[in-house]
Amino acid sequence: MKQISPYTVIATLIVIVISATVFFRHVEGWSWLDSYFFTVVTISTVGYGSLVPVTAIGKIGATILIFFGLGVFAVAIQQFALYNMLKHKEHAEWLIARLGHNNGTGEAHPAANQDDQPVSDNAPTSRS
Repeated sequence: MKQISPYTVIATLIVIVISATVFFRHVEGWSWLDSYFFTVVTISTVGYGSLVPVTAIGKIGATILIFFGLGVFAVAIQQFALYNMLKHKEHAEWLIARLGHNNGTGEAHPAANQDDQPVSDNAPTSRS
């Protein structure tokens, strides 16, 4: 999946939160804090239920906010997870290179779980 610029995701979230806050402030007549709170609770899918739009336009606005806000919120979470996975992969690759897959001569180290060569029955043992 293509990684989107974190600035784009954050800017989009900010625009949605500000727009919805202003919308609910004017349509529902809530305070700025209540409008902001309702917007964030709705986008994050927490849904306390303490604030509920009562006007028809407010209900339509809340529905639109759910679809667009939740979509952008989901993309933000997905991009955050993708970023962390890529960083983990980079760290793992760095760690493998740091620990060394070879000793500088181009010869590979034997695997850590590679078994010792079997001892033949005719070979002298150290327990004589």
